[in-house]
Amino acid sequence: MSIIEDLLISRRTFLRSTAGAVTLATGALAHSQGAAQSDAWDRGDLAHLLPWANHERFLIKASFGNSLDNASLSIGTLVVPGERTDTEGRFWQFYAQGLEPAQNYELQLVDDAGSALCDPWPLKTFPAPAAPVEQLRLLAYTCAGGNDISISAGVPWFIPKAIRQRMFARALSFKPDVAVGIGDQVYWDQQTTMLKLLNSPVPMVRQFAEKNLEPFGRFDRALPVFGTHNESVFKRVVDPQLAELYGVMFRSVPTMLTQDDHDYFEDDRADDKLVSFPPDPFMMRLARATQRMYFPEFLPDPTRPVGVGGGADDRALGLAECYGTLRYGKLLEVLLYDCRRYMTLKGASAGFITQNAEDWITARMASGDTRHVINMPSAPIAWSASKWGEWYPDRLNDAGQLDTEEAKPFWQGGWFKQHQRLIEAASNTLDIPLFVSGDLHALGVGNIVKSGDLNLAENPVVSLLSGPISTSAPGWPSKARGVGASVPTALEVDERLAPLEKNGFTILDIAPDEIRVRQFAWRFGEDVNAIDTLKPMLDFTLNPRA
Repeated sequence: MSIIEDLLISRRTFLRSTAGAVTLATGALAHSQGAAQSDAWDRGDLAHLLPWANHERFLIKASFGNSLDNASLSIGTLVVPGERTDTEGRFWQFYAQGLEPAQNYELQLVDDAGSALCDPWPLKTFPAPAAPVEQLRLLAYTCAGGNDISISAGVPWFIPKAIRQRMFARALSFKPDVAVGIGDQVYWDQQTTMLKLLNSPVPMVRQFAEKNLEPFGRFDRALPVFGTHNESVFKRVVDPQLAELYGVMFRSVPTMLTQDDHDYFEDDRADDKLVSFPPDPFMMRLARATQRMYFPEFLPDPTRPVGVGGGADDRALGLAECYGTLRYGKLLEVLLYDCRRYMTLKGASAGFITQNAEDWITARMASGDTRHVINMPSAPIAWSASKWGEWYPDRLNDAGQLDTEEAKPFWQGGWFKQHQRLIEAASNTLDIPLFVSGDLHALGVGNIVKSGDLNLAENPVVSLLSGPISTSAPGWPSKARGVGASVPTALEVDERLAPLEKNGFTILDIAPDEIRVRQFAWRFGEDVNAIDTLKPMLDFTLNPRA
């Protein structure tokens, strides 16, 4: 029985246990909405705007409430023609090139008559790759997606969008230079959830599925996304999770959203009837459409070989979709990689990322081009929740613990081998071998001292779980999986913070000689007003090895 079926059937018990949380959140919702929309900036008809940057380029994704025939971006004397990214003219991208490093620019969107479409706003390019930099503040989080739909009687699967916006507002109050949302931007699983619910033998479950599909419609997997019935269904599903959630809050903060399993409109599950990954063609079309319309691709990087993470004919030359870099002068390089798109099922030679991507990542860690290198994979290291699509072979036993006494069905031994190669390279080449990831719906900090036959005690690999934005009631691993995220049997991890099932985010202050980590936590059911003054739950500093 699925978690949704279980919750629906046992809803009376569930509602009694969460009634206080729902009442509290509902009572504070109006205030939360006001706080999220208090920005006096005039957005006009602009629905959302998400920018990305490097030292010489901006790539901006935007959407509007109504269709436009043309739109342009003005940056001083530079005029960047907009490119339509949907069929009706609501979605546009603006790709500005030839900019100066470390410069504050004023940007303005205009229509074909030259009239302003919104107020102007500032955006800054990154420092040049060879420039010395003393400080960078980075915001990291995960699992921000989800529609405001309820399981039963107002109990949400995801915390309300207005409260998520309030959490974003608190994170942005620390004035980060850049933001990274690590995976799970969209939740609308098709074959692994919706189809199962629609075919459930339980009438209540089928009724629930039909009711929640009705406002959105159903995809036709035989058709393209664009220019068909699927496009309108797609927008109804994704608009609330991305355009309405982000709005214009991040317009002056370069923001990279990476993709994980749910962004392909499926969960990472495998059984005798369906192995959900690698993505089939329709899953791939949905994931690529999401990025094309709602958030930027990675910008060209001379250190990333041609064909690693991109190169599709429908993208501008040099843009990459699933493997890319955040380069900030000589201070920092962040390696971001989607572990789902190209995962393979090849047994001992399987991988979560392609071999050329692995070679590129290990080469960048060894390059010495920047003071720090941080890995941000979509699949987390150091912990397991007994899921199929993990680096680790652990599964949940009858005692409610992880073990490897029985083989995890469909799990591939090559995944752990690739994990070993990546963390060994990090420990051997980086002064602070840091991995930051999401997916597990938790905050957490741990040092990997041993992994399989690797002894990393001289320079332990540090793993951070960045904290989920939208997770509510049934989404916590301890509920959905029957076990909270735990250390796999093959690893020895010194846990500064064992995975904590709370909403939250992480702020990293990166300087040449240290990385300061602050993790913020709140959980649906606690005082919503506390979000506005949320203090770090954890505040510590990572220093380079001697």
